[in-house]
Amino acid sequence: MVTNRRALKLGVAMAAVVITALGVGIGTADASTRGSWWAAKPHQTSPTPAIVAPKPSASATSKPVKTTKPVTTTAPAATTTTTPPVTTTTAPAATPTFAPPPANATFDYQIGGAYTPPSGVTVVSRDREATPAPGVYTICYVNAFQAQPGAESWWKTNHPDLLLHDAAGDLVIDEDWNEIMLDFSTPAKRTALTGVVGAWIDACATRGFKAIESDNLDSYTRSKGLLTQAQAIAYATALNSRAHAKGLAAGQKNTADLSSANAKKAGFDFAVAEECADWDECDAYTASYGNNVIVIEYSRAGFTKACKAYAGTLSIVLRDVDVTTPGSKSYVYEAC
Repeated sequence: MVTNRRALKLGVAMAAVVITALGVGIGTADASTRGSWWAAKPHQTSPTPAIVAPKPSASATSKPVKTTKPVTTTAPAATTTTTPPVTTTTAPAATPTFAPPPANATFDYQIGGAYTPPSGVTVVSRDREATPAPGVYTICYVNAFQAQPGAESWWKTNHPDLLLHDAAGDLVIDEDWNEIMLDFSTPAKRTALTGVVGAWIDACATRGFKAIESDNLDSYTRSKGLLTQAQAIAYATALNSRAHAKGLAAGQKNTADLSSANAKKAGFDFAVAEECADWDECDAYTASYGNNVIVIEYSRAGFTKACKAYAGTLSIVLRDVDVTTPGSKSYVYEAC
C-alpha cells in the first residue's frame, strides 16, 4: 500500500526534501519521487485560474410568417400566401477525442526536468510547466490534490477556504513532504477546486499535451480522517471530465486499492504506477486498465521483477529516485 511505502521510504526521501526549495509546477504523489531537483525549478509560478467562456447556445429556428392581403368590396380578395420558413442551423461542435498512451511503449519519466528523450522513447511524462516533447506522446503532470510547496501563500491569499483545516482550525499537512492538503470534502469546494486545477488542465491541452496524471489521489489516506475515498473519486471525476472535454486522456496516479469499479466511475483511462512490482501491486492496475499501465521502478530489484513479469505488455522504466536529468551524478534511465 502507498501509505506503508511512504513510511518505509521516508528516511531516504526526507534527506532529499530538506535541502530543496520546491516550485509550484512539480510534484509527485509518492514518497519515492521527490528530491533535490525541486530546487531547480525557477520557472514555476503561482497557479492562476482561467476563465472558461460559456458554450454558445443552440441557434433558434424562426417560425413561418403568414402574410394575408386585406379584402375590399370593390375587388376580389387576394389569395393568401405564406412565406416559407427561414431556418438557421448551426453545425454541432465536434466532440473532442482522446486516447490513452499506447500500451507497451518505451517510456521516460521526466517530471524532475525536461530533456531530449532517449532513443526509442515514444511516451514521456513532464511537469505541466514544461513543453511537451516534440513528436512524442507527452503526459502532463499536475499536483491536483495537495498544494505545492512554494505556493502556500498564493493559496492562503486567494483560496484559504480550499485548504484543509482540522477541528482546531489548523492546516492539515502531508508530513512526508510538508504539503498543505486541499479540501475537496464538499460539492462546493470540489467545484471551486476544479475551477483552479481545471485551468491548469486547460493549459496542458493548449500546450499540446495528450493526457494528464493528477497526483496525490490518495491524499485522503493522510488526511486524519477528514477526507474520504468517495470524495476523492468525486473530485477526480470532475477533473477527468474537464480533461476529456479538452481532448486529454486521464491517468490514475498510484492508489492501488482503488477498485476497478471506482476507476471506471472516475473516468480514468490508464494508470501511472510507481514501484508496483516492488510492492506486488501491478495486478491491481492491470485489472482495471489491461496493458495501459506505466510502471516506474526506482530499484534495480523492482525493475528486474517488473521486466520479468510484464516485459512486452506494460511500459516499464527504471529511474533514479530524484528523477534527475542527464549529466546528474544520480541520473538513471533504463527501459525494458
